[in-house]
Amino acid sequence: MRVIQGTKKRKKRAGLKTITVMVLIICGIVTYSRTQLDDEAAELARQIESLNRQIDEEEARTAEIEEERAYVQTKKYIEEMAREKLGLVYPDEIIFEEEE
Repeated sequence: MRVIQGTKKRKKRAGLKTITVMVLIICGIVTYSRTQLDDEAAELARQIESLNRQIDEEEARTAEIEEERAYVQTKKYIEEMAREKLGLVYPDEIIFEEEE
C-alpha cells in the first residue's frame, strides 16, 4: 500500500510541476505578445500623428492656393501681369525710362 501511495504522490507532484511550467510558459508568451502589440501600437500612433500633420499642411496649402486663385481673378492682378509681361500701359500714362 505504501508503494502505491508514494507513486500517487509523485505523480501528483509531477502533474502540478507540469501545470506550473505550462502556466509560466503561457504567461511568458502572453507577456511577449503584449510587448509586441504595445510596440506596434506606438508605431501606429506615430504614423497617425505624422499623417495628421501632413493633412494640416495640405489644408494650409489648399487655403493658400484658394487665396492665390481669388487674387489671380482680380483686376489688379490682370493689370500687373499686363504691365510686367506685355509692357502694356493706359493711353494717358507717361512712362519714364532710365538712361544708361
